Amino acid sequence: MAPSPPITLKRLAEATGVHPSTVSRALNEKTRHLVAADVAERILAAAQALGYTPNRLAASLRTGRSRLIGVILPDIANPVFSPILGGIAEVLAAAGYSPVVADAGDDTSLQTLFVDNLINHQVDGLILATVTREDGVVSHCLARGVPVVLVNRFEQRGRVSAVVSDDAAGMCLAVDHVVAQGHAVIGHVAGPHHLSTGELRRSGYGAAMARHGLAPHVEEAERYAREAGIGPALRLLDTVPGLTAILAANDLLALGVYDALHSRGLSCPGDISVVGHNDMPLVDLVAPPLTTVRISHRDMGREAARLLLEEIADGADVRRRIVLPPELVTRASTGRPSGGAGRRFVTPLGGRPDGLPPFRRQKRPGLGD
Repeated sequence: MAPSPPITLKRLAEATGVHPSTVSRALNEKTRHLVAADVAERILAAAQALGYTPNRLAASLRTGRSRLIGVILPDIANPVFSPILGGIAEVLAAAGYSPVVADAGDDTSLQTLFVDNLINHQVDGLILATVTREDGVVSHCLARGVPVVLVNRFEQRGRVSAVVSDDAAGMCLAVDHVVAQGHAVIGHVAGPHHLSTGELRRSGYGAAMARHGLAPHVEEAERYAREAGIGPALRLLDTVPGLTAILAANDLLALGVYDALHSRGLSCPGDISVVGHNDMPLVDLVAPPLTTVRISHRDMGREAARLLLEEIADGADVRRRIVLPPELVTRASTGRPSGGAGRRFVTPLGGRPDGLPPFRRQKRPGLGD
């Protein structure tokens, strides 16, 4: 049995006894007021009953817009980007747009290729989560004349709008927290300096340490990954006498700090307190649950999408930066200093077979354990 042909504007007009242009105006919220209320109501009811679906291709040819937004991420497997993407999709869907997502890594040539492919598919704008402080991909987007908004990171030159967290303030919260607990020798596993998040969190740490009259101790990770946090943490342990706390530039690096402590037979927080940054999903389930700086990732995605849609609608070259406030979430990975690293790291019952810190199960009301 052959499938039924799609319901077109012409067929919908025939079913309701009006001209196709009247149907088109009634289906468009911006022009519906031009149609008599009872006629518009009849057309909308018929469209729903017949299962009418707008022809996006025809609409894009008519309006010059595809209602597609390209979103380029550096690592779609990183849990940080899931809520950002969720916030973007939520706002776009409410406005009748759809995201087209590309996982481009940190390779600028691949990022540029994805940008060109998305522009060639006539996306109305781009949201980039990939930028470095000096970013050639942004230059390429500007040269091609496509609206662009940055999310989570920004570029040094401030040529396009961006939505970020107050990274420096977040690290100040972390330093103030461990200082209040009595720590005075505090290390920092910094993020890559060529990313705004790495540079600003490092500067926030340095400023807070100076405010408390404490010496900074910094080791930089080459990228934001769990394994990349191990080496810098070990260097801090080996070179900083009396170290009692390590603040990581993100949660993945903090998990690498956990691994480094475990490899040295040290406990957290008994020997070393640890603070992360991001409050990515599941860090409350590791052992010990991670104290971290919470960033409003979903709000960040929402604001980036709103900014981009406003720029598309206005057609104006307006540059804005929205900075969202962070908050500290205190969990069991920080405590008062015990007087130096010395106790053994004991893996709790049910630990992982590879010897790494286990995930911690929590009881949830109504769900059993």
